[in-house]
Amino acid sequence: MSKIAFIGGGNMASSIIGGMLANGFQPEQICVGNRGAEKCRRLKETYGIATTLDNHAAVADADIVIMAVKPQVMGAVIADLASSISPGSVVVSVAAGIQLSNLQEWLGESRAIVRVMPNTPSMVRCGAAGLFANELVNDEKKTSIEAIFNAVGISCWVDDEAKIDAVTAVSGSGPAYFFLMMETMQKIGQELGLSEQVARDLTIQTALGAAQMASTSEYDTTDLRLQVSSPGGTTRAAIAKFQALNVEDTFRQAMQAAQNRAREMAEEFSK
Repeated sequence: MSKIAFIGGGNMASSIIGGMLANGFQPEQICVGNRGAEKCRRLKETYGIATTLDNHAAVADADIVIMAVKPQVMGAVIADLASSISPGSVVVSVAAGIQLSNLQEWLGESRAIVRVMPNTPSMVRCGAAGLFANELVNDEKKTSIEAIFNAVGISCWVDDEAKIDAVTAVSGSGPAYFFLMMETMQKIGQELGLSEQVARDLTIQTALGAAQMASTSEYDTTDLRLQVSSPGGTTRAAIAKFQALNVEDTFRQAMQAAQNRAREMAEEFSK
């Protein structure tokens, strides 16, 4: 039975742990290292897992070490822990902007490393994660990492680290795009005469329903859109207005901005 250590016990780590335990992982497999005593206490009480204030103790003999600390402190934390991480361990980073080359430098020697870009819906086990591994991560280790992130949603491997920036633009930042659209629909629904609660309920359920249809239908999203866009109807009128305003180009520019910012962050953390 593999041992999995988390360094950092924040929301993302807590969400992943909850998903793991709901999907067959055992509490005794998991240990969290966190410098905050109160957070350690809450995690231990909530999940029945081991926690410690000593990060070195957390990673001792761990098969997988998941680094769930902020990008700004990642270098210092890994450099401090490098000598305590077993040579055969897989080191997993869920921090934005931290490249494999950075992780390798801080670890100080060749290691099996996986870079992951998760997203916030992992907190409700509907997450989407993009993963990239270096050449030292074999298929068995990849399967183990997949199982962890599949416990809170889906995971997709990419074959080029640069594509993690594209993952960031699509799914990493993606939930906020939908929140903005929902926020706008609720606001305009009220302007059209609905109460705040009715506008909210209708918007959320419509988003849930559309996502469910997209995920279960044999048709792609274009076909689904066309199926509800009857000639001369209300939906067709709305879609025509969106297209006249070139909403696709707006999305393209926004997602490219997210990708570019991810690249900039990588450069900043590499200095």
